[in-house]
Amino acid sequence: MTNTISIAIIGLGPRGVTVLERLVEHARNIPAGIALDITVFDAGECGQGAHPSSQPDHLMINTVASQVTMFAPSSELGRHGAPSLVEWAHDSGYRYVDGAFRRASVDAGRPLNEADHLPRSLLGEYLSWVYARIVAALPRSVAVTHRRARVVDLVPANRGYELHVDDSAPAFAHYVFLTTGHGTRRPTETDQRLAQFAERHQVNNAQLAYVPSPYPIETLNDIAPTATVAIQGFGLTAHDVVSALTIGRGGRYVERDGELEYQKSGLEPQILLFSRNCLPFAARGINQKGLTGRHRPRFFTPDAVAALRAAALDTTGDSRIDFRADVLPLIIKEMAYAYRLALQGGNVDADGFEPNADELHAIGQILWPLEGRRFESFDAFHTFFFTLMRDDLHHALLGNLTSPVKAATDVLRDTRDALRAAVEYGGLTPDSHRYFVDEFNAITNRVSFGPPLRRNREHLALHRAGLLDIAGGPGARLVADETCAHFRIEAHYGERAERRYADVLVVARLDPYSPVTDGSPLSTALLGRGIVRPYRNGDYHPGGLDVDTGMHPLGRDGEAQSLLWAIGFPVEGAHFYTHALPRPGIASRQTRDAERCVLELLDMIAAEQATGPARIGVPGDDTTATRDSLAAAPEAALTAALEGN
Repeated sequence: MTNTISIAIIGLGPRGVTVLERLVEHARNIPAGIALDITVFDAGECGQGAHPSSQPDHLMINTVASQVTMFAPSSELGRHGAPSLVEWAHDSGYRYVDGAFRRASVDAGRPLNEADHLPRSLLGEYLSWVYARIVAALPRSVAVTHRRARVVDLVPANRGYELHVDDSAPAFAHYVFLTTGHGTRRPTETDQRLAQFAERHQVNNAQLAYVPSPYPIETLNDIAPTATVAIQGFGLTAHDVVSALTIGRGGRYVERDGELEYQKSGLEPQILLFSRNCLPFAARGINQKGLTGRHRPRFFTPDAVAALRAAALDTTGDSRIDFRADVLPLIIKEMAYAYRLALQGGNVDADGFEPNADELHAIGQILWPLEGRRFESFDAFHTFFFTLMRDDLHHALLGNLTSPVKAATDVLRDTRDALRAAVEYGGLTPDSHRYFVDEFNAITNRVSFGPPLRRNREHLALHRAGLLDIAGGPGARLVADETCAHFRIEAHYGERAERRYADVLVVARLDPYSPVTDGSPLSTALLGRGIVRPYRNGDYHPGGLDVDTGMHPLGRDGEAQSLLWAIGFPVEGAHFYTHALPRPGIASRQTRDAERCVLELLDMIAAEQATGPARIGVPGDDTTATRDSLAAAPEAALTAALEGN
């Protein structure tokens, strides 16, 4: 007799796909006589998540395609040569032809290479292909059904959850995975005020518009070519907006005398960029490390963080550490070490290493380029901004091993596990956690997780073409100007105010997920029912759901939801940097988290089979013991298992 277990995966982007991939990996552990009936709920195409294949091809991923895969090394699927993104694209007939990536004959354009940054639409195709391959590899005892609908409520029921779905037909699942990815904020007071301003004054300025999010990118199609568009932000989302308003409107770039030249279509609006600090995002350095190469840390390591934590516990009785006082000096020292390695060609003894004054100054300029600077005029800042951008491009072209600047900034990517050891599960004091999220993580994103260098070359070309400029400067303030029916960006230089005006304001940022501010009905329902609660470190809420180390959301009462797991962006807060896709040859955080949850799921099913359903999740039973031991499993052991060591 077959016993059928119902499982729901809510949101089937990359994290949901990895849950299925881990089920393939551990299918041998599905008990005899058990059938798994999995329903995946996603209104879009399975696998694609925030990377729909229908989006315009000019939107690019910011990681080189050779460093993206969905197959863990030495896994059931990965060991048989499952392709990375660039390998799949090559095998699928994609080539670079006339400035675009498209399927073409072998004599057209050039083949793809490992340094290419591919369109996100192509990544979406790859993710859907991966999903299909994984589903085909599941054993016959596992059935997967895609339901094109959104779950709007989750109601605890006997032995599971009842799912309320926006296509009206309810569903039931014994176990549920939340892999919903990025959220969208509910309108804030600022959103409402600016939207009302735009609506109220359209009679005076027909082009006036407020765009709180540029996604889907087609949202920007209504902007008139005669408008001036202010983009709030300099990050990857801002690059998407600029691309949509230029390449997306028929413009094109040509290479001429070693520089890009932009050829206008005539449909582009004027573009102004501004932000709080008004600093450009650094371009990615040319990768010289190969697929799996990373900086080998000597000072900022998980072991060093553990030592800091032990010392804090001995001294204060509290294992939490202060980011600025304890962690940041190690980061700066590691960056300075990488800086010297690049400067001296790799011959640096780590024993006894201490940064010298020049190295400390160089790292300070990378992280805090405005510190100690005063600008007497907007023109002076304007010159500084574009000089900084050109100098950064010079270093990006040198590469991430040759350029001391890019070698140093790569440390922030390559020591991510040490950062996680410091930050996660309330590892920092609340005040320093706030500084880390609000200040230092923003710096990290600016200097280390920026766009492909091509994007910054494009911005310089647009500036030369007279289409793109910066506005305001450091400390810029946004004003809804009632007197002239425009958005005003202003900054002060001494006694003089610099003011620029725009018809359209586009907010170019991705919101951190919080159940308190997320606009989805499901978040509201989960919070209202007390199934989840916001993660807090003391009085600070960095975002995300509160979860235990087994990835179970904690309810309002602090109890873990033993039949429910949350993975990825919804737990960004208790966890850190959950949105990076896996890299070939490296055991990724995404895979480790899914591994933890799937192994526990299978243990719980086995326990149910052995002892009966009444014992599922009962404190003190074997299932709970298994869950606790799994949650406590060292990361090194999980990593070793995934890498086949």
